[in-house]
Amino acid sequence: MIVRIMGEGQVVLADGHLAELDELDDELLAEMEKGDGPGFRRTLQALLARVRDLGEAVPDDSLEPSDLILPSPDATLEEVRELLSDDGLIPG
Repeated sequence: MIVRIMGEGQVVLADGHLAELDELDDELLAEMEKGDGPGFRRTLQALLARVRDLGEAVPDDSLEPSDLILPSPDATLEEVRELLSDDGLIPG
């Protein structure tokens, strides 16, 4: 799966990591629903860091379609709400 972090680039991520990322996604969704700004920021940073750690960077000169698009690290609660589906940011 190819994941794009807006403003940063893409990484290739094995599907086997989705369950772990889904846990962080669920936390993020709960914090957004509560309006917990600091918790949202902390969990968004943790989610993006985990994607970076688990994924392998796609070369900048490669144009691959993204299977999943995640917000930039400095995205606001409102911007992330616009990206959400019923499942959160991570499908499943």
